[in-house]
Amino acid sequence: MFNRLRVVLISSVVLTAALPIAAQQTAARIKIDTDRAIGEVHPHIFGNFAEHLGRCIYGGLYEPGSKLSDDNGYRKDVMEAIKGLGVTMLRWPGGNFVSGYNWKDGIGPRTLRPVRPEGAWGALEPNTFGTDEFLKYSERVGVDPYICINAGLGTVEDARQWVEYTNESRDTYWAQQRRKNGRDKPYGVKYWGLGNEIDGPWQLGHKNSEDYTKFALEAAKAMRRADDSIKLIASGSSNFRAGSDWIGWNRAVLEKLRGEIDYISLHTYIGNRENDFERFLSVSQDIDERIEVVEGLIRAVQSGHPGERPINIAYDEWNVWYRARGNSEFATGSTRLEEIYNYEDALAMGMFFNSFIRHANIVKMANLAQIVNVIAPIFTNKDGLFLQPIYFPIAEYSKQRGNVAVDAFVKAPTYTAAANRKPLSYLDVSVTHDVKTGMLFVNVLNRSAKMDIPARIENVTGTLDSAAEIWQMNHSDLKATHTFGDDKKVRPTTQKANLAVAGNSFSYTFPKHSLTILKVRVK
Repeated sequence: MFNRLRVVLISSVVLTAALPIAAQQTAARIKIDTDRAIGEVHPHIFGNFAEHLGRCIYGGLYEPGSKLSDDNGYRKDVMEAIKGLGVTMLRWPGGNFVSGYNWKDGIGPRTLRPVRPEGAWGALEPNTFGTDEFLKYSERVGVDPYICINAGLGTVEDARQWVEYTNESRDTYWAQQRRKNGRDKPYGVKYWGLGNEIDGPWQLGHKNSEDYTKFALEAAKAMRRADDSIKLIASGSSNFRAGSDWIGWNRAVLEKLRGEIDYISLHTYIGNRENDFERFLSVSQDIDERIEVVEGLIRAVQSGHPGERPINIAYDEWNVWYRARGNSEFATGSTRLEEIYNYEDALAMGMFFNSFIRHANIVKMANLAQIVNVIAPIFTNKDGLFLQPIYFPIAEYSKQRGNVAVDAFVKAPTYTAAANRKPLSYLDVSVTHDVKTGMLFVNVLNRSAKMDIPARIENVTGTLDSAAEIWQMNHSDLKATHTFGDDKKVRPTTQKANLAVAGNSFSYTFPKHSLTILKVRVK
Protein backbone atom coordinates (compact mmCIF):
# COMPACT_ATOMS: atom_id res chain seq x y z
CA MET A 1 0.00 0.00 0.00
CA PHE A 2 2.81 2.38 0.73
CA ASN A 3 5.22 0.99 -1.84
CA ARG A 4 4.73 4.14 -3.90
CA LEU A 5 6.46 6.26 -1.26
CA ARG A 6 10.09 7.00 -2.00
CA VAL A 7 11.83 5.14 0.83
CA VAL A 8 15.40 6.19 1.57
CA LEU A 9 15.68 5.07 5.19
CA ILE A 10 14.89 1.61 6.52
CA SER A 11 13.68 2.92 9.89
CA SER A 12 11.09 5.37 8.56
CA VAL A 13 9.32 6.43 5.42
CA VAL A 14 10.82 9.44 3.70
CA LEU A 15 9.05 11.45 1.02
CA THR A 16 11.76 12.89 -1.14
CA ALA A 17 12.05 15.77 -3.49
CA ALA A 18 14.26 13.70 -5.82
CA LEU A 19 11.96 11.51 -7.92
CA PRO A 20 13.06 8.85 -10.39
CA ILE A 21 13.86 10.14 -13.88
CA ALA A 22 10.52 8.88 -15.28
CA ALA A 23 8.69 11.14 -12.84
CA GLN A 24 10.87 14.24 -13.08
CA GLN A 25 7.94 16.06 -14.74
CA THR A 26 5.60 16.17 -11.75
CA ALA A 27 2.08 15.42 -12.97
CA ALA A 28 0.28 17.48 -10.31
CA ARG A 29 0.80 20.49 -8.09
CA ILE A 30 -0.99 21.40 -4.85
CA LYS A 31 -0.18 24.84 -3.51
CA ILE A 32 -1.24 25.73 0.03
CA ASP A 33 -1.40 29.17 1.62
CA THR A 34 -2.98 29.16 5.07
CA ASP A 35 -3.77 32.86 4.69
CA ARG A 36 -6.35 31.88 2.06
CA ALA A 37 -8.97 30.88 4.63
CA ILE A 38 -12.42 29.82 3.45
CA GLY A 39 -14.12 29.42 6.81
CA GLU A 40 -14.45 27.12 9.80
CA VAL A 41 -15.05 23.43 9.18
CA HIS A 42 -18.17 23.47 11.31
CA PRO A 43 -18.52 20.45 13.62
CA HIS A 44 -22.07 19.95 12.38
CA ILE A 45 -20.93 18.86 8.91
CA PHE A 46 -20.23 15.55 10.66
CA GLY A 47 -23.89 15.08 11.53
CA ASN A 48 -26.01 12.01 10.91
CA PHE A 49 -29.63 11.01 10.52
CA ALA A 50 -31.94 8.42 12.12
CA GLU A 51 -35.31 7.77 10.48
CA HIS A 52 -38.13 5.44 11.44
CA LEU A 53 -37.39 3.23 8.46
CA GLY A 54 -36.36 -0.40 8.21
CA ARG A 55 -34.09 -1.38 11.12
CA CYS A 56 -32.58 2.04 11.81
CA ILE A 57 -34.48 2.69 15.04
CA TYR A 58 -35.97 -0.69 15.95
CA GLY A 59 -33.20 -3.28 15.86
CA GLY A 60 -30.57 -0.60 15.30
CA LEU A 61 -30.44 2.18 17.88
CA TYR A 62 -33.13 0.65 20.05
CA GLU A 63 -33.65 -3.01 20.89
CA PRO A 64 -35.22 -3.58 24.33
CA GLY A 65 -34.58 -7.04 25.70
CA SER A 66 -31.43 -7.58 23.67
CA LYS A 67 -28.38 -8.92 25.48
CA LEU A 68 -26.51 -6.03 23.85
CA SER A 69 -28.82 -3.28 25.12
CA ASP A 70 -28.78 -1.21 28.29
CA ASP A 71 -31.69 -0.64 30.66
CA ASN A 72 -33.16 1.97 28.30
CA GLY A 73 -33.15 -0.45 25.37
CA TYR A 74 -30.29 1.34 23.60
CA ARG A 75 -27.81 -0.93 21.83
CA LYS A 76 -24.51 -0.39 23.64
CA ASP A 77 -22.38 -1.65 20.75
CA VAL A 78 -24.09 0.77 18.37
CA MET A 79 -23.55 3.68 20.76
CA GLU A 80 -19.83 2.92 20.90
CA ALA A 81 -19.63 2.71 17.10
CA ILE A 82 -21.44 6.06 16.80
CA LYS A 83 -18.98 7.67 19.19
CA GLY A 84 -16.09 6.24 17.15
CA LEU A 85 -17.62 7.69 13.98
CA GLY A 86 -17.30 11.23 15.36
CA VAL A 87 -20.99 12.10 14.96
CA THR A 88 -21.81 15.61 16.21
CA MET A 89 -25.52 15.93 15.39
CA LEU A 90 -28.44 13.55 14.86
CA ARG A 91 -31.45 14.42 12.71
CA TRP A 92 -34.78 12.70 13.56
CA PRO A 93 -37.48 11.34 12.95
CA GLY A 94 -37.36 11.78 9.17
CA GLY A 95 -37.05 11.84 6.30
CA ASN A 96 -40.23 10.91 4.47
CA PHE A 97 -41.54 9.30 7.65
CA VAL A 98 -42.01 12.63 9.40
CA SER A 99 -44.56 13.93 6.89
CA GLY A 100 -47.13 11.51 8.32
CA TYR A 101 -45.89 11.44 11.93
CA ASN A 102 -47.78 12.69 14.97
CA TRP A 103 -45.19 13.31 17.67
CA LYS A 104 -47.84 12.99 20.39
CA ASP A 105 -48.18 9.27 19.56
CA GLY A 106 -44.61 8.80 20.80
CA ILE A 107 -44.81 10.21 24.34
CA GLY A 108 -46.19 8.89 27.62
CA PRO A 109 -46.32 5.28 28.86
CA ARG A 110 -45.13 2.98 26.10
CA THR A 111 -47.91 0.47 26.72
CA LEU A 112 -50.48 3.16 25.94
CA ARG A 113 -48.88 4.42 22.73
CA PRO A 114 -50.82 3.62 19.56
CA VAL A 115 -49.53 1.41 16.77
CA ARG A 116 -50.10 3.21 13.47
CA PRO A 117 -49.75 2.26 9.81
CA GLU A 118 -46.86 4.37 8.51
CA GLY A 119 -47.59 6.07 5.21
CA ALA A 120 -44.11 6.81 3.87
CA TRP A 121 -42.53 3.36 3.65
CA GLY A 122 -45.45 0.98 4.30
CA ALA A 123 -44.54 -0.35 7.75
CA LEU A 124 -46.29 -0.40 11.13
CA GLU A 125 -44.99 2.16 13.62
CA PRO A 126 -45.17 1.00 17.28
CA ASN A 127 -44.21 4.46 18.62
CA THR A 128 -42.18 2.94 21.46
CA PHE A 129 -39.25 5.16 20.47
CA GLY A 130 -40.41 8.77 20.56
CA THR A 131 -39.29 12.25 21.50
CA ASP A 132 -38.02 11.46 25.01
CA GLU A 133 -36.21 8.32 23.88
CA PHE A 134 -34.55 10.21 21.04
CA LEU A 135 -33.45 13.17 23.14
CA LYS A 136 -32.11 10.98 25.95
CA TYR A 137 -30.26 8.94 23.33
CA SER A 138 -28.72 12.12 21.92
CA GLU A 139 -27.50 13.02 25.39
CA ARG A 140 -26.04 9.55 25.89
CA VAL A 141 -23.97 9.62 22.70
CA GLY A 142 -23.07 13.32 23.03
CA VAL A 143 -24.68 14.73 19.88
CA ASP A 144 -26.81 17.79 19.21
CA PRO A 145 -30.39 16.77 18.42
CA TYR A 146 -32.08 18.08 15.29
CA ILE A 147 -35.84 17.53 15.07
CA CYS A 148 -37.68 17.83 11.76
CA ILE A 149 -41.36 18.81 12.03
CA ASN A 150 -44.24 17.38 10.03
CA ALA A 151 -44.82 19.95 7.28
CA GLY A 152 -46.73 17.43 5.15
CA LEU A 153 -49.88 16.34 6.97
CA GLY A 154 -49.06 18.20 10.19
CA THR A 155 -50.18 21.60 11.47
CA VAL A 156 -48.55 24.77 12.70
CA GLU A 157 -49.96 24.14 16.17
CA ASP A 158 -48.44 20.62 16.24
CA ALA A 159 -45.03 22.18 15.56
CA ARG A 160 -45.43 24.91 18.18
CA GLN A 161 -46.52 22.41 20.82
CA TRP A 162 -43.56 20.14 20.04
CA VAL A 163 -41.17 23.02 20.79
CA GLU A 164 -43.09 23.76 23.99
CA TYR A 165 -42.86 20.11 25.06
CA THR A 166 -39.08 19.93 24.61
CA ASN A 167 -37.96 23.44 25.57
CA GLU A 168 -40.44 25.16 27.90
CA SER A 169 -39.26 25.77 31.49
CA ARG A 170 -42.42 27.43 32.82
CA ASP A 171 -45.50 25.70 34.22
CA THR A 172 -47.37 25.22 30.92
CA TYR A 173 -49.49 22.32 29.72
CA TRP A 174 -46.92 20.66 27.46
CA ALA A 175 -44.05 21.31 29.87
CA GLN A 176 -46.14 19.56 32.52
CA GLN A 177 -46.70 16.61 30.16
CA ARG A 178 -42.93 16.35 29.74
CA ARG A 179 -42.51 16.36 33.51
CA LYS A 180 -45.16 13.65 33.89
CA ASN A 181 -43.14 11.61 31.43
CA GLY A 182 -40.08 11.82 33.65
CA ARG A 183 -38.16 14.86 32.43
CA ASP A 184 -38.21 17.97 34.58
CA LYS A 185 -35.45 19.98 32.92
CA PRO A 186 -36.15 21.21 29.36
CA TYR A 187 -34.16 19.45 26.66
CA GLY A 188 -33.29 22.74 24.96
CA VAL A 189 -33.53 21.44 21.39
CA LYS A 190 -31.92 24.13 19.25
CA TYR A 191 -32.19 22.82 15.67
CA TRP A 192 -35.57 22.34 13.99
CA GLY A 193 -36.31 21.45 10.39
CA LEU A 194 -39.36 23.00 8.71
CA GLY A 195 -40.33 19.79 6.97
CA ASN A 196 -38.66 17.26 4.70
CA GLU A 197 -38.50 17.23 0.88
CA ILE A 198 -41.87 18.97 0.57
CA ASP A 199 -41.19 19.75 -3.09
CA GLY A 200 -41.06 16.02 -3.88
CA PRO A 201 -44.27 14.48 -5.31
CA TRP A 202 -43.42 11.31 -3.35
CA GLN A 203 -43.90 13.19 -0.09
CA LEU A 204 -47.07 12.95 2.02
CA GLY A 205 -48.56 16.44 2.04
CA HIS A 206 -46.49 17.50 -0.99
CA LYS A 207 -46.88 21.23 -1.63
CA ASN A 208 -45.95 23.73 -4.27
CA SER A 209 -43.54 26.48 -3.25
CA GLU A 210 -46.29 29.00 -2.53
CA ASP A 211 -48.20 26.69 -0.20
CA TYR A 212 -45.03 25.45 1.48
CA THR A 213 -43.66 28.91 2.19
CA LYS A 214 -47.00 30.06 3.64
CA PHE A 215 -47.01 27.09 5.99
CA ALA A 216 -43.31 27.36 6.87
CA LEU A 217 -43.55 31.08 7.59
CA GLU A 218 -46.40 30.58 10.06
CA ALA A 219 -44.71 27.55 11.62
CA ALA A 220 -41.49 29.51 12.06
CA LYS A 221 -43.37 32.38 13.67
CA ALA A 222 -45.22 30.09 16.10
CA MET A 223 -42.17 27.99 16.94
CA ARG A 224 -40.01 31.04 17.65
CA ARG A 225 -42.70 32.41 19.95
CA ALA A 226 -42.41 29.17 21.89
CA ASP A 227 -38.61 29.56 22.00
CA ASP A 228 -36.89 32.42 20.20
CA SER A 229 -33.44 30.85 20.57
CA ILE A 230 -34.07 28.00 18.12
CA LYS A 231 -32.43 27.64 14.69
CA LEU A 232 -34.64 26.76 11.72
CA ILE A 233 -33.82 24.78 8.58
CA ALA A 234 -36.06 25.34 5.54
CA SER A 235 -36.88 22.46 3.21
CA GLY A 236 -34.82 23.18 0.11
CA SER A 237 -35.39 21.28 -3.10
CA SER A 238 -34.58 17.58 -3.30
CA ASN A 239 -36.32 17.07 -6.64
CA PHE A 240 -33.67 17.09 -9.36
CA ARG A 241 -35.74 15.00 -11.78
CA ALA A 242 -36.15 16.04 -15.39
CA GLY A 243 -38.65 18.86 -15.70
CA SER A 244 -38.38 19.98 -12.08
CA ASP A 245 -37.31 23.51 -11.21
CA TRP A 246 -35.11 23.01 -8.18
CA ILE A 247 -33.57 26.45 -8.51
CA GLY A 248 -36.99 28.10 -8.67
CA TRP A 249 -38.11 26.27 -5.53
CA ASN A 250 -35.05 27.36 -3.58
CA ARG A 251 -35.37 30.93 -4.81
CA ALA A 252 -39.01 31.09 -3.67
CA VAL A 253 -38.18 29.56 -0.28
CA LEU A 254 -35.36 32.02 0.31
CA GLU A 255 -37.34 35.04 -0.84
CA LYS A 256 -40.34 34.24 1.38
CA LEU A 257 -38.51 32.90 4.44
CA ARG A 258 -35.44 35.13 4.66
CA GLY A 259 -35.35 36.77 8.05
CA GLU A 260 -36.91 33.67 9.64
CA ILE A 261 -34.67 30.77 8.65
CA ASP A 262 -31.05 30.02 9.53
CA TYR A 263 -30.42 27.29 6.92
CA ILE A 264 -31.79 25.91 3.70
CA SER A 265 -31.40 22.19 3.11
CA LEU A 266 -29.97 20.23 0.18
CA HIS A 267 -30.18 16.46 -0.39
CA THR A 268 -28.11 14.32 -2.77
CA TYR A 269 -27.86 10.56 -3.26
CA ILE A 270 -25.47 9.08 -5.80
CA GLY A 271 -24.85 5.67 -7.35
CA ASN A 272 -22.71 3.71 -9.78
CA ARG A 273 -25.36 1.97 -11.87
CA GLU A 274 -23.17 2.18 -14.98
CA ASN A 275 -20.29 0.48 -13.15
CA ASP A 276 -18.04 3.33 -14.26
CA PHE A 277 -15.75 4.26 -11.38
CA GLU A 278 -14.43 7.55 -12.74
CA ARG A 279 -17.86 8.75 -13.79
CA PHE A 280 -19.25 7.76 -10.37
CA LEU A 281 -16.75 10.00 -8.59
CA SER A 282 -17.24 12.86 -11.03
CA VAL A 283 -20.54 13.68 -9.31
CA SER A 284 -18.60 16.18 -7.20
CA GLN A 285 -19.35 18.54 -10.08
CA ASP A 286 -23.06 18.29 -9.22
CA ILE A 287 -22.45 18.69 -5.51
CA ASP A 288 -20.25 21.76 -6.03
CA GLU A 289 -22.72 23.27 -8.49
CA ARG A 290 -25.74 22.83 -6.23
CA ILE A 291 -23.93 24.42 -3.31
CA GLU A 292 -22.69 27.33 -5.39
CA VAL A 293 -26.06 27.98 -7.03
CA VAL A 294 -27.82 28.05 -3.66
CA GLU A 295 -25.09 30.23 -2.19
CA GLY A 296 -25.70 32.66 -5.05
CA LEU A 297 -29.44 32.63 -4.37
CA ILE A 298 -28.79 33.38 -0.70
CA ARG A 299 -26.60 36.34 -1.62
CA ALA A 300 -29.20 37.62 -4.07
CA VAL A 301 -32.14 37.56 -1.65
CA GLN A 302 -30.06 39.11 1.13
CA SER A 303 -28.65 41.87 -1.05
CA GLY A 304 -29.62 45.19 0.45
CA HIS A 305 -30.36 43.63 3.85
CA PRO A 306 -26.94 43.59 5.54
CA GLY A 307 -28.22 43.18 9.09
CA GLU A 308 -30.55 40.29 8.34
CA ARG A 309 -30.29 36.84 9.90
CA PRO A 310 -27.51 34.87 8.12
CA ILE A 311 -28.56 31.85 6.07
CA ASN A 312 -26.29 28.86 5.55
CA ILE A 313 -26.65 25.52 3.79
CA ALA A 314 -27.58 22.33 5.63
CA TYR A 315 -26.71 19.35 3.42
CA ASP A 316 -28.84 17.26 5.71
CA GLU A 317 -29.19 14.11 3.59
CA TRP A 318 -26.34 12.70 1.52
CA ASN A 319 -24.88 9.30 0.73
CA VAL A 320 -24.39 6.59 -1.86
CA TRP A 321 -27.75 4.87 -2.39
CA TYR A 322 -28.80 2.97 -5.48
CA ARG A 323 -28.98 -0.77 -4.78
CA ALA A 324 -31.71 -1.09 -2.14
CA ARG A 325 -34.50 0.63 -4.06
CA GLY A 326 -37.87 -0.30 -5.54
CA ASN A 327 -40.23 1.20 -8.09
CA SER A 328 -42.38 2.86 -5.41
CA GLU A 329 -41.97 4.16 -1.87
CA PHE A 330 -43.51 1.03 -0.35
CA ALA A 331 -41.42 -1.23 -2.60
CA THR A 332 -38.31 0.66 -1.53
CA GLY A 333 -39.41 0.38 2.10
CA SER A 334 -39.68 -3.38 1.72
CA THR A 335 -35.93 -3.54 1.01
CA ARG A 336 -35.37 -1.84 4.39
CA LEU A 337 -32.71 0.13 2.48
CA GLU A 338 -30.05 -2.31 3.69
CA GLU A 339 -27.33 -1.21 1.31
CA ILE A 340 -24.05 -3.13 1.47
CA TYR A 341 -21.20 -0.71 0.76
CA ASN A 342 -17.93 -1.44 -0.98
CA TYR A 343 -14.52 0.17 -1.28
CA GLU A 344 -15.44 2.58 -4.07
CA ASP A 345 -18.34 3.84 -1.93
CA ALA A 346 -15.83 4.55 0.84
CA LEU A 347 -13.88 6.76 -1.58
CA ALA A 348 -17.09 8.67 -2.31
CA MET A 349 -17.22 9.72 1.35
CA GLY A 350 -13.99 11.67 0.78
CA MET A 351 -15.50 13.28 -2.32
CA PHE A 352 -18.51 14.58 -0.36
CA PHE A 353 -16.41 15.88 2.53
CA ASN A 354 -13.93 17.55 0.19
CA SER A 355 -16.80 19.49 -1.35
CA PHE A 356 -18.25 20.48 2.03
CA ILE A 357 -14.81 21.65 3.18
CA ARG A 358 -14.18 23.64 0.00
CA HIS A 359 -17.47 25.42 0.73
CA ALA A 360 -16.96 25.74 4.48
CA ASN A 361 -18.00 29.39 4.38
CA ILE A 362 -21.61 28.41 3.54
CA VAL A 363 -22.05 24.67 4.32
CA LYS A 364 -22.42 24.67 8.09
CA MET A 365 -24.32 21.43 8.54
CA ALA A 366 -24.34 18.05 6.79
CA ASN A 367 -26.04 14.82 7.82
CA LEU A 368 -25.07 11.45 6.39
CA ALA A 369 -28.17 9.36 5.76
CA GLN A 370 -28.32 7.22 7.82
CA ILE A 371 -26.70 6.02 11.04
CA VAL A 372 -27.33 2.26 11.32
CA ASN A 373 -28.64 -0.53 9.04
CA VAL A 374 -30.45 1.84 6.67
CA ILE A 375 -27.94 3.05 4.01
CA ALA A 376 -25.52 3.22 6.92
CA PRO A 377 -21.89 2.75 7.98
CA ILE A 378 -22.95 0.47 10.86
CA PHE A 379 -24.80 -2.81 10.30
CA THR A 380 -26.25 -4.99 13.05
CA ASN A 381 -27.86 -8.31 13.78
CA LYS A 382 -29.03 -9.70 17.13
CA ASP A 383 -25.50 -10.88 17.99
CA GLY A 384 -23.38 -7.87 17.06
CA LEU A 385 -22.41 -5.51 14.28
CA PHE A 386 -19.90 -4.87 11.55
CA LEU A 387 -18.47 -1.64 10.20
CA GLN A 388 -18.94 -0.99 6.51
CA PRO A 389 -16.05 0.42 4.45
CA ILE A 390 -17.66 3.88 4.40
CA TYR A 391 -17.29 4.09 8.19
CA PHE A 392 -13.56 4.78 8.18
CA PRO A 393 -13.25 7.92 6.02
CA ILE A 394 -16.15 9.51 7.92
CA ALA A 395 -14.44 8.84 11.24
CA GLU A 396 -11.12 10.22 10.00
CA TYR A 397 -12.50 13.39 8.41
CA SER A 398 -14.42 14.14 11.60
CA LYS A 399 -11.10 14.81 13.33
CA GLN A 400 -10.84 18.00 11.25
CA ARG A 401 -13.90 19.63 12.82
CA GLY A 402 -13.21 23.16 13.97
CA ASN A 403 -10.24 23.52 11.62
CA VAL A 404 -10.04 26.35 9.10
CA ALA A 405 -10.66 25.31 5.49
CA VAL A 406 -7.94 26.58 3.14
CA ASP A 407 -8.41 27.45 -0.52
CA ALA A 408 -5.72 25.35 -2.20
CA PHE A 409 -4.52 25.72 -5.77
CA VAL A 410 -4.64 22.38 -7.60
CA LYS A 411 -3.26 21.56 -11.02
CA ALA A 412 -3.49 17.92 -12.05
CA PRO A 413 -4.36 15.69 -15.00
CA THR A 414 -8.00 15.98 -16.01
CA TYR A 415 -10.70 13.84 -17.57
CA THR A 416 -14.21 14.31 -18.92
CA ALA A 417 -16.82 12.03 -17.40
CA ALA A 418 -19.59 12.70 -19.94
CA ALA A 419 -20.10 14.57 -23.20
CA ASN A 420 -21.92 17.47 -21.55
CA ARG A 421 -19.43 17.86 -18.74
CA LYS A 422 -16.45 20.11 -18.26
CA PRO A 423 -13.08 18.45 -17.64
CA LEU A 424 -12.30 17.86 -13.98
CA SER A 425 -9.16 17.04 -12.06
CA TYR A 426 -8.35 13.45 -11.23
CA LEU A 427 -7.18 14.76 -7.86
CA ASP A 428 -10.10 15.94 -5.74
CA VAL A 429 -8.53 18.03 -2.94
CA SER A 430 -9.45 19.87 0.21
CA VAL A 431 -7.15 21.31 2.87
CA THR A 432 -7.76 22.28 6.49
CA HIS A 433 -5.54 23.96 9.05
CA ASP A 434 -5.63 23.55 12.82
CA VAL A 435 -4.61 27.04 13.87
CA LYS A 436 -3.86 26.00 17.46
CA THR A 437 -1.40 23.23 16.60
CA GLY A 438 -0.29 24.36 13.15
CA MET A 439 -1.27 20.99 11.67
CA LEU A 440 -2.22 20.89 7.99
CA PHE A 441 -4.57 18.20 6.70
CA VAL A 442 -4.23 17.65 2.95
CA ASN A 443 -7.18 15.50 1.83
CA VAL A 444 -6.67 13.97 -1.62
CA LEU A 445 -8.93 11.60 -3.52
CA ASN A 446 -7.30 10.11 -6.62
CA ARG A 447 -10.29 9.14 -8.75
CA SER A 448 -8.27 7.71 -11.59
CA ALA A 449 -8.99 4.03 -11.99
CA LYS A 450 -5.59 3.28 -13.50
CA MET A 451 -3.10 6.07 -12.86
CA ASP A 452 -0.87 6.82 -9.88
CA ILE A 453 -0.34 10.57 -9.81
CA PRO A 454 2.89 12.11 -8.50
CA ALA A 455 2.38 15.57 -7.03
CA ARG A 456 4.39 18.42 -5.61
CA ILE A 457 2.86 19.84 -2.42
CA GLU A 458 4.01 23.45 -1.94
CA ASN A 459 3.56 25.58 1.14
CA VAL A 460 3.51 29.40 1.09
CA THR A 461 2.98 30.64 4.65
CA GLY A 462 5.23 29.29 7.41
CA THR A 463 7.71 26.44 7.24
CA LEU A 464 6.83 22.79 6.74
CA ASP A 465 7.97 20.35 9.42
CA SER A 466 9.63 17.19 8.20
CA ALA A 467 7.59 14.87 10.45
CA ALA A 468 4.29 13.75 8.93
CA GLU A 469 1.53 11.17 9.25
CA ILE A 470 -0.13 9.47 6.29
CA TRP A 471 -3.66 8.07 6.59
CA GLN A 472 -4.74 6.17 3.53
CA MET A 473 -7.47 3.94 2.14
CA ASN A 474 -6.11 1.90 -0.75
CA HIS A 475 -7.50 -1.46 -1.84
CA SER A 476 -7.01 -3.38 -5.07
CA ASP A 477 -10.67 -4.44 -5.33
CA LEU A 478 -13.12 -1.58 -5.87
CA LYS A 479 -16.02 -3.92 -5.08
CA ALA A 480 -14.65 -5.33 -1.82
CA THR A 481 -17.24 -5.39 0.99
CA HIS A 482 -17.53 -6.33 4.65
CA THR A 483 -19.89 -8.63 6.51
CA PHE A 484 -20.35 -10.11 9.98
CA GLY A 485 -17.05 -11.51 11.24
CA ASP A 486 -15.19 -10.13 8.23
CA ASP A 487 -14.88 -6.35 8.42
CA LYS A 488 -11.12 -5.96 8.52
CA LYS A 489 -10.06 -6.13 4.89
CA VAL A 490 -11.14 -2.68 3.67
CA ARG A 491 -9.59 -0.53 6.36
CA PRO A 492 -7.21 2.42 6.35
CA THR A 493 -3.55 2.34 7.28
CA THR A 494 -1.69 5.02 9.18
CA GLN A 495 2.05 5.50 8.85
CA LYS A 496 4.61 7.96 10.13
CA ALA A 497 6.84 9.63 7.56
CA ASN A 498 9.85 11.92 7.38
CA LEU A 499 9.43 14.44 4.60
CA ALA A 500 12.37 15.38 2.41
CA VAL A 501 11.35 19.03 2.36
CA ALA A 502 13.09 21.21 -0.22
CA GLY A 503 12.08 24.78 -0.95
CA ASN A 504 9.20 24.47 1.55
CA SER A 505 7.66 21.68 -0.54
CA PHE A 506 7.78 17.92 -0.93
CA SER A 507 6.65 15.24 -3.37
CA TYR A 508 4.16 12.46 -2.93
CA THR A 509 2.60 9.96 -5.32
CA PHE A 510 -1.12 9.39 -4.83
CA PRO A 511 -2.01 5.79 -5.73
CA LYS A 512 -4.78 5.10 -8.22
CA HIS A 513 -8.30 4.88 -6.75
CA SER A 514 -7.18 5.90 -3.26
CA LEU A 515 -8.03 8.38 -0.52
CA THR A 516 -5.10 9.95 1.35
CA ILE A 517 -4.88 12.42 4.22
CA LEU A 518 -1.41 13.90 4.69
CA LYS A 519 -0.90 15.50 8.09
CA VAL A 520 2.05 17.83 8.43
CA ARG A 521 2.74 20.73 10.77
CA VAL A 522 3.46 24.26 9.60
CA LYS A 523 5.73 26.20 11.94
